[in-house]
Amino acid sequence: MTTNANQVHALETAALIKKAQETLVANDLGGYTVPTHGLYPFQWNWDSAITALGWKHFDEPRAWQEIEVLFDGQWDNGMVPHILFHQDSTTYFPGPDIWGSDKRVKSTSISQPPVVATVMKDMLETADNKVLAVEKVKSLFSSLVDYHLWWYKERDPLKTGLVVSYHPWESGMDNSPAWDEALHDVPCVDWEYERRDLGHVNSAQRPHKSEYDRFLFLVDFFKKHKFDSEIIFNECPYKVNDVGIISILHRGSKDILALGETLGIEDARLNVIAQRIALTESAINTLWCPDAEYFYCRNVLTDTLCKVRTSAGMLTVFANLADEKQTDILNSKAKQWNEASKFCMASTHPEESRYEPQRYWRGPIWLHINWMIALGFEAEGFQETADKLRNDCRALVDLSGYYEYFNPETGEGCGGKDFSWTAAIALHWLL
Repeated sequence: MTTNANQVHALETAALIKKAQETLVANDLGGYTVPTHGLYPFQWNWDSAITALGWKHFDEPRAWQEIEVLFDGQWDNGMVPHILFHQDSTTYFPGPDIWGSDKRVKSTSISQPPVVATVMKDMLETADNKVLAVEKVKSLFSSLVDYHLWWYKERDPLKTGLVVSYHPWESGMDNSPAWDEALHDVPCVDWEYERRDLGHVNSAQRPHKSEYDRFLFLVDFFKKHKFDSEIIFNECPYKVNDVGIISILHRGSKDILALGETLGIEDARLNVIAQRIALTESAINTLWCPDAEYFYCRNVLTDTLCKVRTSAGMLTVFANLADEKQTDILNSKAKQWNEASKFCMASTHPEESRYEPQRYWRGPIWLHINWMIALGFEAEGFQETADKLRNDCRALVDLSGYYEYFNPETGEGCGGKDFSWTAAIALHWLL
Protein backbone atom coordinates (compact mmCIF):
# COMPACT_ATOMS: atom_id res chain seq x y z
CA MET A 1 0.00 0.00 0.00
CA THR A 2 1.05 3.62 -0.51
CA THR A 3 1.29 5.94 2.49
CA ASN A 4 -2.08 7.52 1.67
CA ALA A 5 -3.72 4.12 1.26
CA ASN A 6 -2.25 3.04 4.61
CA GLN A 7 -3.65 6.15 6.28
CA VAL A 8 -7.10 5.57 4.79
CA HIS A 9 -7.01 1.92 5.86
CA ALA A 10 -5.99 2.93 9.39
CA LEU A 11 -8.84 5.44 9.61
CA GLU A 12 -11.36 2.89 8.32
CA THR A 13 -10.10 0.34 10.83
CA ALA A 14 -10.33 2.85 13.69
CA ALA A 15 -13.91 3.66 12.71
CA LEU A 16 -14.83 -0.04 12.58
CA ILE A 17 -13.26 -0.63 16.01
CA LYS A 18 -15.25 2.25 17.45
CA LYS A 19 -18.46 1.00 15.87
CA ALA A 20 -17.85 -2.56 17.11
CA GLN A 21 -17.30 -1.35 20.66
CA GLU A 22 -20.42 0.81 20.47
CA THR A 23 -22.40 -2.20 19.21
CA LEU A 24 -21.45 -4.30 22.24
CA VAL A 25 -22.15 -1.45 24.65
CA ALA A 26 -25.55 -0.80 23.04
CA ASN A 27 -26.45 -4.52 23.31
CA ASP A 28 -25.29 -4.79 26.95
CA LEU A 29 -28.12 -5.45 29.39
CA GLY A 30 -25.98 -5.23 32.49
CA GLY A 31 -23.79 -8.30 32.68
CA TYR A 32 -24.90 -10.08 29.55
CA THR A 33 -25.09 -9.04 25.91
CA VAL A 34 -28.10 -9.68 23.69
CA PRO A 35 -27.18 -10.70 20.12
CA THR A 36 -29.29 -7.79 18.87
CA HIS A 37 -32.33 -5.99 20.25
CA GLY A 38 -35.81 -7.11 19.20
CA LEU A 39 -34.94 -10.24 17.23
CA TYR A 40 -32.91 -11.87 20.03
CA PRO A 41 -33.69 -10.15 23.36
CA PHE A 42 -32.09 -12.74 25.70
CA GLN A 43 -28.69 -14.31 26.45
CA TRP A 44 -27.64 -16.99 23.97
CA ASN A 45 -25.00 -19.56 24.93
CA TRP A 46 -22.44 -19.54 22.13
CA ASP A 47 -23.24 -15.93 21.21
CA SER A 48 -22.21 -14.87 24.72
CA ALA A 49 -18.98 -16.85 24.59
CA ILE A 50 -17.99 -15.32 21.25
CA THR A 51 -19.10 -11.86 22.41
CA ALA A 52 -16.80 -12.11 25.44
CA LEU A 53 -13.87 -12.21 23.00
CA GLY A 54 -14.92 -8.78 21.77
CA TRP A 55 -15.38 -7.28 25.25
CA LYS A 56 -11.92 -8.54 26.18
CA HIS A 57 -10.31 -6.06 23.79
CA PHE A 58 -11.57 -3.01 25.65
CA ASP A 59 -13.08 -4.15 28.97
CA GLU A 60 -11.62 -7.35 30.43
CA PRO A 61 -13.72 -7.43 33.63
CA ARG A 62 -16.88 -7.10 31.52
CA ALA A 63 -15.69 -9.95 29.28
CA TRP A 64 -15.36 -12.28 32.28
CA GLN A 65 -18.72 -11.12 33.62
CA GLU A 66 -20.32 -12.27 30.34
CA ILE A 67 -19.06 -15.81 31.01
CA GLU A 68 -20.01 -15.72 34.68
CA VAL A 69 -23.61 -14.68 33.94
CA LEU A 70 -23.83 -17.47 31.34
CA PHE A 71 -22.84 -20.04 33.96
CA ASP A 72 -25.35 -18.54 36.42
CA GLY A 73 -27.97 -20.36 34.36
CA GLN A 74 -26.26 -23.76 34.48
CA TRP A 75 -28.58 -26.64 35.40
CA ASP A 76 -27.77 -28.96 38.32
CA ASN A 77 -26.92 -31.72 35.82
CA GLY A 78 -24.22 -29.51 34.26
CA MET A 79 -26.04 -28.31 31.14
CA VAL A 80 -25.62 -24.69 30.12
CA PRO A 81 -28.85 -23.86 28.23
CA HIS A 82 -28.92 -22.38 24.76
CA ILE A 83 -31.02 -19.40 25.93
CA LEU A 84 -31.28 -17.76 29.35
CA PHE A 85 -34.43 -15.69 29.81
CA HIS A 86 -33.14 -13.18 32.39
CA GLN A 87 -36.07 -10.83 31.88
CA ASP A 88 -39.37 -10.86 30.02
CA SER A 89 -39.72 -9.79 26.39
CA THR A 90 -42.60 -9.79 23.92
CA THR A 91 -40.42 -9.64 20.80
CA TYR A 92 -39.27 -13.28 20.74
CA PHE A 93 -41.00 -16.65 20.30
CA PRO A 94 -40.86 -19.28 21.79
CA GLY A 95 -40.28 -17.79 25.23
CA PRO A 96 -39.93 -19.39 28.68
CA ASP A 97 -43.63 -20.27 28.95
CA ILE A 98 -43.35 -22.53 25.89
CA TRP A 99 -40.13 -24.20 27.07
CA GLY A 100 -41.51 -24.76 30.56
CA SER A 101 -38.27 -25.22 32.50
CA ASP A 102 -38.57 -24.60 36.24
CA LYS A 103 -34.99 -23.55 36.95
CA ARG A 104 -33.83 -20.57 39.02
CA VAL A 105 -32.94 -18.76 35.80
CA LYS A 106 -35.65 -19.42 33.21
CA SER A 107 -34.15 -21.16 30.21
CA THR A 108 -34.54 -23.51 27.29
CA SER A 109 -33.99 -27.24 27.83
CA ILE A 110 -31.27 -27.79 25.20
CA SER A 111 -27.72 -26.49 24.88
CA GLN A 112 -25.54 -25.08 22.08
CA PRO A 113 -22.04 -25.75 20.69
CA PRO A 114 -19.75 -25.48 23.77
CA VAL A 115 -17.21 -22.99 22.43
CA VAL A 116 -16.88 -21.33 25.85
CA ALA A 117 -13.89 -23.43 26.98
CA THR A 118 -11.88 -22.44 23.89
CA VAL A 119 -12.85 -18.79 24.44
CA MET A 120 -11.75 -18.90 28.09
CA LYS A 121 -8.37 -20.39 27.14
CA ASP A 122 -7.90 -17.63 24.54
CA MET A 123 -8.91 -14.96 27.06
CA LEU A 124 -6.43 -16.29 29.64
CA GLU A 125 -3.55 -16.53 27.18
CA THR A 126 -4.05 -13.01 25.79
CA ALA A 127 -5.12 -11.25 29.00
CA ASP A 128 -3.60 -7.92 29.94
CA ASN A 129 -4.76 -8.51 33.51
CA LYS A 130 -3.35 -12.00 34.14
CA VAL A 131 -4.24 -11.97 37.83
CA LEU A 132 -7.90 -11.34 37.05
CA ALA A 133 -7.92 -13.94 34.25
CA VAL A 134 -6.38 -16.67 36.44
CA GLU A 135 -8.83 -15.87 39.23
CA LYS A 136 -11.83 -16.07 36.87
CA VAL A 137 -10.76 -19.30 35.16
CA LYS A 138 -10.14 -20.97 38.52
CA SER A 139 -13.55 -19.88 39.82
CA LEU A 140 -15.34 -21.13 36.68
CA PHE A 141 -13.26 -24.25 36.05
CA SER A 142 -15.37 -26.78 37.95
CA SER A 143 -18.56 -25.54 36.24
CA LEU A 144 -16.83 -25.78 32.87
CA VAL A 145 -15.84 -29.40 33.55
CA ASP A 146 -19.44 -30.14 34.65
CA TYR A 147 -20.69 -28.74 31.35
CA HIS A 148 -18.47 -30.96 29.20
CA LEU A 149 -19.22 -34.01 31.33
CA TRP A 150 -22.93 -33.30 30.80
CA TRP A 151 -22.39 -33.57 27.04
CA TYR A 152 -20.56 -36.86 27.39
CA LYS A 153 -22.87 -38.47 30.00
CA GLU A 154 -26.25 -37.22 28.77
CA ARG A 155 -25.63 -37.14 25.03
CA ASP A 156 -23.43 -40.20 24.63
CA PRO A 157 -24.43 -42.58 27.44
CA LEU A 158 -23.46 -45.58 25.30
CA LYS A 159 -19.91 -44.22 24.94
CA THR A 160 -19.84 -44.30 21.14
CA GLY A 161 -17.46 -41.33 21.06
CA LEU A 162 -19.99 -39.17 19.20
CA VAL A 163 -22.49 -37.07 21.17
CA VAL A 164 -26.01 -36.59 19.81
CA SER A 165 -28.08 -33.46 19.35
CA TYR A 166 -31.85 -33.46 19.96
CA HIS A 167 -32.82 -30.25 18.18
CA PRO A 168 -31.57 -28.26 15.16
CA TRP A 169 -31.42 -25.17 17.41
CA GLU A 170 -28.89 -27.00 19.58
CA SER A 171 -26.47 -27.14 16.66
CA GLY A 172 -26.63 -23.35 16.36
CA MET A 173 -27.07 -23.99 12.63
CA ASP A 174 -30.86 -24.03 12.90
CA ASN A 175 -32.08 -24.70 9.36
CA SER A 176 -28.96 -26.23 7.85
CA PRO A 177 -29.81 -28.50 4.91
CA ALA A 178 -27.90 -31.21 6.80
CA TRP A 179 -30.99 -31.63 9.02
CA ASP A 180 -33.59 -31.84 6.24
CA GLU A 181 -34.16 -35.61 6.23
CA ALA A 182 -33.93 -36.05 10.00
CA LEU A 183 -36.27 -33.11 10.60
CA HIS A 184 -38.76 -34.34 7.99
CA ASP A 185 -39.37 -37.42 10.15
CA VAL A 186 -40.40 -35.26 13.13
CA PRO A 187 -44.18 -34.66 13.43
CA CYS A 188 -45.56 -31.15 13.12
CA VAL A 189 -46.86 -29.35 16.19
CA ASP A 190 -50.65 -29.41 16.38
CA TRP A 191 -51.31 -25.93 17.78
CA GLU A 192 -51.31 -22.48 16.22
CA TYR A 193 -48.55 -20.01 16.99
CA GLU A 194 -47.31 -16.62 15.91
CA ARG A 195 -43.67 -16.24 14.97
CA ARG A 196 -42.02 -13.00 16.07
CA ASP A 197 -38.82 -13.29 14.00
CA LEU A 198 -40.63 -12.37 10.78
CA GLY A 199 -41.53 -8.99 12.28
CA HIS A 200 -37.83 -8.16 12.41
CA VAL A 201 -36.32 -9.87 9.35
CA ASN A 202 -37.45 -10.59 5.78
CA SER A 203 -38.96 -14.09 5.61
CA ALA A 204 -36.64 -14.94 2.69
CA GLN A 205 -33.76 -14.84 5.18
CA ARG A 206 -35.40 -17.06 7.83
CA PRO A 207 -36.40 -20.74 8.30
CA HIS A 208 -39.66 -21.95 6.72
CA LYS A 209 -42.87 -22.58 8.68
CA SER A 210 -42.61 -26.33 7.98
CA GLU A 211 -39.31 -26.30 9.91
CA TYR A 212 -40.75 -24.24 12.77
CA ASP A 213 -43.68 -26.70 13.08
CA ARG A 214 -41.16 -29.44 13.81
CA PHE A 215 -38.87 -27.28 15.96
CA LEU A 216 -41.85 -26.64 18.24
CA PHE A 217 -42.93 -30.30 18.31
CA LEU A 218 -39.51 -31.13 19.77
CA VAL A 219 -39.81 -28.36 22.38
CA ASP A 220 -43.16 -29.85 23.43
CA PHE A 221 -41.62 -33.33 23.48
CA PHE A 222 -38.93 -32.29 25.97
CA LYS A 223 -41.47 -30.55 28.21
CA LYS A 224 -43.95 -33.45 28.04
CA HIS A 225 -41.27 -35.83 29.29
CA LYS A 226 -40.19 -33.41 32.05
CA PHE A 227 -36.68 -33.14 30.57
CA ASP A 228 -35.94 -36.75 31.62
CA SER A 229 -32.64 -37.47 29.88
CA GLU A 230 -33.11 -41.25 29.71
CA ILE A 231 -36.57 -41.07 28.14
CA ILE A 232 -35.47 -38.39 25.69
CA PHE A 233 -32.36 -40.33 24.67
CA ASN A 234 -34.45 -43.42 23.98
CA GLU A 235 -37.51 -41.81 22.38
CA CYS A 236 -36.57 -38.47 20.81
CA PRO A 237 -37.72 -38.44 17.14
CA TYR A 238 -34.69 -36.33 16.19
CA LYS A 239 -31.19 -37.60 16.99
CA VAL A 240 -28.21 -36.37 15.00
CA ASN A 241 -24.44 -36.66 15.32
CA ASP A 242 -23.65 -33.05 14.49
CA VAL A 243 -20.04 -32.84 13.34
CA GLY A 244 -20.04 -29.14 14.31
CA ILE A 245 -20.96 -29.79 17.94
CA ILE A 246 -18.65 -32.81 18.08
CA SER A 247 -15.71 -30.76 16.78
CA ILE A 248 -16.30 -27.74 19.03
CA LEU A 249 -16.81 -29.99 22.07
CA HIS A 250 -13.63 -31.91 21.26
CA ARG A 251 -11.54 -28.77 20.85
CA GLY A 252 -13.03 -27.37 24.06
CA SER A 253 -12.29 -30.54 26.02
CA LYS A 254 -8.65 -30.44 24.95
CA ASP A 255 -8.59 -26.77 25.96
CA ILE A 256 -9.98 -27.69 29.41
CA LEU A 257 -7.12 -30.14 29.92
CA ALA A 258 -4.66 -27.44 28.84
CA LEU A 259 -6.21 -24.93 31.26
CA GLY A 260 -6.00 -27.45 34.08
CA GLU A 261 -2.33 -28.07 33.34
CA THR A 262 -1.50 -24.36 33.03
CA LEU A 263 -3.14 -23.53 36.35
CA GLY A 264 -2.02 -26.67 38.18
CA ILE A 265 -5.60 -27.76 38.87
CA GLU A 266 -5.96 -31.35 40.05
CA ASP A 267 -9.39 -32.77 39.35
CA ALA A 268 -10.05 -36.50 38.92
CA ARG A 269 -12.84 -35.71 36.46
CA LEU A 270 -10.24 -34.55 33.95
CA ASN A 271 -9.33 -38.21 33.45
CA VAL A 272 -12.89 -38.84 32.26
CA ILE A 273 -12.61 -35.97 29.80
CA ALA A 274 -9.29 -37.36 28.53
CA GLN A 275 -10.93 -40.77 28.01
CA ARG A 276 -13.81 -39.18 26.08
CA ILE A 277 -11.35 -37.24 23.91
CA ALA A 278 -9.72 -40.54 22.95
CA LEU A 279 -13.14 -42.10 22.25
CA THR A 280 -14.08 -39.29 19.86
CA GLU A 281 -10.77 -39.54 18.05
CA SER A 282 -11.36 -43.28 17.52
CA ALA A 283 -14.95 -42.73 16.29
CA ILE A 284 -14.72 -39.64 14.08
CA ASN A 285 -13.97 -41.54 10.88
CA THR A 286 -17.46 -43.03 10.92
CA LEU A 287 -18.53 -39.52 9.81
CA TRP A 288 -15.98 -39.46 6.96
CA CYS A 289 -17.42 -40.37 3.57
CA PRO A 290 -14.62 -41.91 1.47
CA ASP A 291 -16.50 -41.33 -1.80
CA ALA A 292 -17.08 -37.62 -1.18
CA GLU A 293 -13.92 -37.24 0.90
CA TYR A 294 -15.77 -35.12 3.42
CA PHE A 295 -17.02 -35.21 7.01
CA TYR A 296 -20.82 -35.27 7.22
CA CYS A 297 -23.32 -35.21 10.07
CA ARG A 298 -25.29 -38.42 10.68
CA ASN A 299 -28.96 -39.15 11.27
CA VAL A 300 -28.59 -41.56 14.21
CA LEU A 301 -32.12 -42.96 13.89
CA THR A 302 -31.56 -44.15 10.32
CA ASP A 303 -27.77 -44.53 10.61
CA THR A 304 -27.27 -42.56 7.41
CA LEU A 305 -24.88 -39.72 6.69
CA CYS A 306 -26.47 -36.32 5.96
CA LYS A 307 -24.78 -35.96 2.59
CA VAL A 308 -24.76 -32.23 2.03
CA ARG A 309 -21.56 -30.21 2.26
CA THR A 310 -21.84 -27.65 5.05
CA SER A 311 -19.08 -25.68 6.73
CA ALA A 312 -19.58 -27.81 9.88
CA GLY A 313 -17.42 -30.51 8.29
CA MET A 314 -14.49 -28.07 8.11
CA LEU A 315 -14.58 -27.66 11.89
CA THR A 316 -12.89 -31.05 12.19
CA VAL A 317 -9.68 -29.21 11.25
CA PHE A 318 -10.32 -26.67 14.06
CA ALA A 319 -10.67 -29.62 16.45
CA ASN A 320 -7.62 -31.42 15.04
CA LEU A 321 -9.88 -34.42 14.42
CA ALA A 322 -9.01 -34.72 10.74
CA ASP A 323 -5.80 -36.65 10.14
CA GLU A 324 -2.96 -35.27 8.02
CA LYS A 325 -4.28 -36.71 4.75
CA GLN A 326 -7.86 -35.62 5.46
CA THR A 327 -6.69 -32.11 6.39
CA ASP A 328 -4.83 -31.84 3.10
CA ILE A 329 -7.98 -32.95 1.23
CA LEU A 330 -10.16 -30.51 3.20
CA ASN A 331 -7.77 -27.66 2.43
CA SER A 332 -8.06 -28.39 -1.30
CA LYS A 333 -11.84 -28.53 -0.96
CA ALA A 334 -11.86 -25.27 1.01
CA LYS A 335 -9.96 -23.53 -1.80
CA GLN A 336 -12.49 -24.72 -4.39
CA TRP A 337 -15.41 -23.89 -2.05
CA ASN A 338 -14.08 -20.39 -1.49
CA GLU A 339 -13.80 -19.75 -5.21
CA ALA A 340 -17.39 -20.86 -5.81
CA SER A 341 -18.85 -17.60 -4.47
CA LYS A 342 -17.69 -13.99 -4.48
CA PHE A 343 -17.09 -14.04 -0.71
CA CYS A 344 -16.21 -17.02 1.47
CA MET A 345 -16.88 -19.37 3.14
CA ALA A 346 -20.55 -20.03 2.40
CA SER A 347 -22.15 -22.15 5.16
CA THR A 348 -23.49 -24.53 2.49
CA HIS A 349 -21.37 -25.29 -0.57
CA PRO A 350 -22.60 -23.09 -3.47
CA GLU A 351 -22.74 -26.14 -5.75
CA GLU A 352 -25.23 -27.97 -3.51
CA SER A 353 -28.80 -28.07 -4.85
CA ARG A 354 -30.10 -26.86 -1.45
CA TYR A 355 -27.84 -23.81 -1.34
CA GLU A 356 -29.69 -20.54 -0.66
CA PRO A 357 -27.27 -17.61 -0.30
CA GLN A 358 -29.57 -15.48 1.84
CA ARG A 359 -31.49 -17.99 3.99
CA TYR A 360 -29.93 -18.27 7.45
CA TRP A 361 -27.79 -21.46 7.58
CA ARG A 362 -28.48 -22.70 4.06
CA GLY A 363 -25.75 -20.60 2.44
CA PRO A 364 -24.89 -17.33 4.21
CA ILE A 365 -21.48 -16.58 5.70
CA TRP A 366 -21.15 -16.49 9.50
CA LEU A 367 -17.99 -14.79 10.74
CA HIS A 368 -17.52 -16.82 13.93
CA ILE A 369 -17.59 -20.10 11.98
CA ASN A 370 -15.06 -18.81 9.47
CA TRP A 371 -12.86 -17.65 12.38
CA MET A 372 -12.79 -21.19 13.81
CA ILE A 373 -12.15 -22.75 10.40
CA ALA A 374 -9.35 -20.26 9.74
CA LEU A 375 -7.77 -21.03 13.12
CA GLY A 376 -7.77 -24.70 12.19
CA PHE A 377 -6.13 -24.25 8.80
CA GLU A 378 -3.61 -21.77 10.20
CA ALA A 379 -2.56 -24.25 12.90
CA GLU A 380 -2.07 -26.91 10.23
CA GLY A 381 0.16 -24.62 8.15
CA PHE A 382 -2.38 -23.70 5.45
CA GLN A 383 -1.91 -19.96 5.85
CA GLU A 384 -3.22 -19.07 2.39
CA THR A 385 -6.61 -20.62 3.15
CA ALA A 386 -6.76 -18.93 6.55
CA ASP A 387 -5.84 -15.55 5.02
CA LYS A 388 -8.51 -15.89 2.31
CA LEU A 389 -11.18 -16.46 4.96
CA ARG A 390 -9.96 -13.55 7.06
CA ASN A 391 -9.62 -11.13 4.15
CA ASP A 392 -13.08 -11.93 2.78
CA CYS A 393 -14.66 -11.53 6.20
CA ARG A 394 -12.95 -8.15 6.62
CA ALA A 395 -14.27 -7.15 3.18
CA LEU A 396 -17.81 -8.09 4.26
CA VAL A 397 -17.58 -5.92 7.35
CA ASP A 398 -16.14 -3.04 5.30
CA LEU A 399 -19.00 -3.40 2.81
CA SER A 400 -22.01 -4.04 5.03
CA GLY A 401 -21.16 -3.51 8.70
CA TYR A 402 -22.04 -5.77 11.63
CA TYR A 403 -24.91 -7.90 10.40
CA GLU A 404 -25.82 -11.34 11.75
CA TYR A 405 -24.72 -13.08 8.54
CA PHE A 406 -23.86 -12.22 4.93
CA ASN A 407 -24.87 -13.19 1.40
CA PRO A 408 -21.77 -14.85 -0.14
CA GLU A 409 -22.76 -13.76 -3.66
CA THR A 410 -23.32 -10.07 -3.01
CA GLY A 411 -21.82 -9.36 0.42
CA GLU A 412 -25.17 -7.96 1.57
CA GLY A 413 -25.74 -8.03 5.32
CA CYS A 414 -28.66 -10.29 6.31
CA GLY A 415 -30.62 -11.09 9.46
CA GLY A 416 -30.18 -8.91 12.53
CA LYS A 417 -28.34 -5.59 12.34
CA ASP A 418 -25.76 -4.27 14.85
CA PHE A 419 -25.02 -7.87 15.82
CA SER A 420 -22.89 -8.63 18.87
CA TRP A 421 -20.90 -11.66 17.82
CA THR A 422 -20.12 -10.18 14.41
CA ALA A 423 -18.78 -7.03 16.08
CA ALA A 424 -16.89 -9.18 18.62
CA ILE A 425 -15.22 -11.38 16.01
CA ALA A 426 -14.30 -8.27 14.04
CA LEU A 427 -12.58 -6.84 17.15
CA HIS A 428 -10.87 -10.12 17.94
CA TRP A 429 -9.89 -11.39 14.51
CA LEU A 430 -10.23 -8.79 11.76
CA LEU A 431 -9.26 -5.41 13.22
